[in-house]
Amino acid sequence: MKNYSYIGVALIIVIFGILVIPEIIDRVNEKEVVSSNRSDTRDERAAAAEELAYIEIDGEAKKVPAFEFVNQEGDTISNETYKGKVYVVEFFFSTCPSICPIMKENLLEVQEEFKNENDLGIASFSIDATYDTPAVLKKYAATNGISHPNWHLMTGDGEKIFELANQGFNIYAGEDSTVPGGFAHSGYFALIDREGFLRSRKDQYGNPIIYYRGSVEKDAVPQPGEETPQTEELIQDIKNLLKDGI
Repeated sequence: MKNYSYIGVALIIVIFGILVIPEIIDRVNEKEVVSSNRSDTRDERAAAAEELAYIEIDGEAKKVPAFEFVNQEGDTISNETYKGKVYVVEFFFSTCPSICPIMKENLLEVQEEFKNENDLGIASFSIDATYDTPAVLKKYAATNGISHPNWHLMTGDGEKIFELANQGFNIYAGEDSTVPGGFAHSGYFALIDREGFLRSRKDQYGNPIIYYRGSVEKDAVPQPGEETPQTEELIQDIKNLLKDGI
């Protein structure tokens, strides 16, 4: 009888090896790790493990400088308005004929993703303070589907907005009569955590990317040498900051 028992055990081991081990090998080859929480997807686990960098200047983590402007509703908005929220910063103007429409569509994607998230904010600073009055910005918001209560389109003293862009965020913005619309600016988004620190994901070498490309269409398929879209990365990093409570 013992011989039959040994034979039975051996058969079970052989069957296990035939049916199960190849699947384990496939998962290892595909770098799939089985979590104790099987509801997690591989992408979610990878994103949760992503550590966002602080943007440092002279060895110190950079915070958003103090600002105070008026939004599309005529309300005064400052950096304190966003305290405790994760938010995205952009510089734009309502009549921009070039990159602003793409940036707007990407931020509308962010708005849709976090439409029920009160701890998410967007700060859009107009670099054409003369034309972009609160009334103009309110109409612009209504026309373009901007509805999140924490998305503030701000205007005010033009020189202070340029200073905020160029020195506060190091995101270029300025008047330029040689370009369409009369203003030149970079199409980057800055990501700010709940404590007001600038944050970003790291590149393949472990260095912070600093800003997210806002002027590349979300679904664009870039040609060699062209910039790739980063809307999905921005959304994922916002989720990480919201989830971590940082």
